[in-house]
Formats: sequence, C-alpha cells, structure tokens
Amino acid sequence: MSDEESYELLGFDNVLLPVGDLAEAVGFYERAGFTVGFRLDELGIALLKVGGETPGILLRAEEELGHRSPPWPSPRVWLEVPDARVAARELAAAGIPPLDEVSPTATGWTVEIADPWGNVLGFTDYAKRPELARRG
Repeated sequence: MSDEESYELLGFDNVLLPVGDLAEAVGFYERAGFTVGFRLDELGIALLKVGGETPGILLRAEEELGHRSPPWPSPRVWLEVPDARVAARELAAAGIPPLDEVSPTATGWTVEIADPWGNVLGFTDYAKRPELARRG
C-alpha cells in the first residue's frame, strides 16, 4: 500500500459471537431482551438487533464449543441502555444473573452478563453524563 492509499474505518458491521447451540443461544438472548433480526439455521447464524442500528450481534454456531465460564480478562461488548440498574433487575428476573453487582462508571452505571459459552455483554447507561447518551 502506498502512502497515498489508505483505508478508513467507517463503523461497525456486526459483532460475531461463537455459540455452541444456535437454538439455545437465541433463547438465552431473547430472554435477555434481544430481538432476532434474522435466523438462518442452515448456515448456523442468527442476527440480534441492537436498537435501531443496522449492525447487530451475529451469533455463529460452533458445534464443538461447549458451555464455559468467561475467561478473565475476556473481550466484552457493551451496549447502551437507558438505565443499567433497571436492566440488571430485568435480566435477573429473566433468570440471567449478573457477573457482579451493578457498578458505577465515569458516565453512569454498568452491569455485565455472560452467555453459556462465556461471551460477556455489558449494559451501560449515561445517567451521570446524559448529554453523551443516545436519544431514543
């Protein structure tokens, strides 16, 4: 690549998460409040919608992947919610326990969960910095 040529990062396409069982994963994420955008069982993939954005979380079946605890440290995907404390209560009510208590951040609050394959998702808000929050 010459000095005149370069590429530009335009934004996220999708975040891919490996799962051992597509049907089980879809059920888990639906309980966690996600909506399925599409599901192609013959390809072993399902797209979870995230807000009104086109990119989402793409679940990809990896048959040899069994249940596991999240490695520490583990990559994390954090998603913005209006109130992370409410999200934590709703997740717990759906049978999805947080990895730890809801904790404060510089901008608000966050809570993390792990799916059965060790993928970690965080739910964070901008309660302390509402001017930075998305407008729903």
